[in-house]
Amino acid sequence: MADSKTTKQQLNIEKCVNDILATIDRERERAIISRRFGLFDRKETLEQIGELLGITRERVRQLEKAVIMRLQETGTKLPDVIDLQTQFIKYLDVTGKIARVSDLAAKFTTEGSRIDQSRIAFLAHLCPELYVLEENDDFYHAVSIKTVYDEPKIKKDIAKIIAVIKKIGEPANIDSIAEKAGIKDSKQANSLASVSKQLATLNNRWGLIKWPMVNPKNIRDKIYVILKENGKHMHFNEIAKTIKNSDFKRKNVTTQAIHNELIKDDRFVLIGRGIYALKEWGYSKGTVADIITKVLKDAGQPLHRDEIVKRVLKSRFVKETTILLNLQGKTQFKRVAKATYDIADAPVKAKKAA
Repeated sequence: MADSKTTKQQLNIEKCVNDILATIDRERERAIISRRFGLFDRKETLEQIGELLGITRERVRQLEKAVIMRLQETGTKLPDVIDLQTQFIKYLDVTGKIARVSDLAAKFTTEGSRIDQSRIAFLAHLCPELYVLEENDDFYHAVSIKTVYDEPKIKKDIAKIIAVIKKIGEPANIDSIAEKAGIKDSKQANSLASVSKQLATLNNRWGLIKWPMVNPKNIRDKIYVILKENGKHMHFNEIAKTIKNSDFKRKNVTTQAIHNELIKDDRFVLIGRGIYALKEWGYSKGTVADIITKVLKDAGQPLHRDEIVKRVLKSRFVKETTILLNLQGKTQFKRVAKATYDIADAPVKAKKAA
């Protein structure tokens, strides 16, 4: 397959569009097609075009449909359509039989702009072996190989993928999703998932678009993703550095802003000097003294200071001396035996500490 630069030069999408428009005899019909598809400017509505041309919106719709049907019937006799179709199918064969129009535009045009995307979609409409899925609330604008994916098949397989992801309940790699959805080719599953507006991907895992792990919408969500991916506590400076080196959009945020969000969000727990962990890992908010109190309450009896230190370090990333200073210096703790402590207001027990 030719490299991207060669392909772009060979196809010359703008020339293809102009050559095909030149086959439309009536200027009014050329204007309708150009404006409805947004081939040279933004797409226009039936009402806008009708007002411009002095005809009803229904007449605009009729003319548009008639011209497109006529072009489609001409099909492969149109200028460059055979080459266009061949190049598009080669790309789709490699990427999974279906692709978003934006991906095709990025491949076959220099800029991949909105107008480039509109031109790609228009040209694909004229290729008899391709199917164009129109954009709506659920799906992105996409093009597929018609013998593999028509509209019902696209929607059916995407529904399978969404159902599998919901059942898994967390982001998963596409190989696992494809297998559970009964889709043999994981490339096809990946391409189908990319067409759905209900799904998103991050770090090679797919999930529902509402899940922060695949679609972080703000700084807090991005912090959550970084900590979750790391799997253990991190200093806020390290979190900031990781975000700046990530694939996130809008990742140029200050370290102070990140620290502020860590403090505000209940999902994050300060477990050491500037060190944060996720609450879902079993950590709870509180000072070192609060954690010592919890350890002693959970034990239900006095504990040796070494055992207290051991248990506190399971939920706090602090120095041992910090724990000992809290034991010895805080009034809520009392020493009940050599190197053995209890809560100050705990009742005296006859049996020895374990």
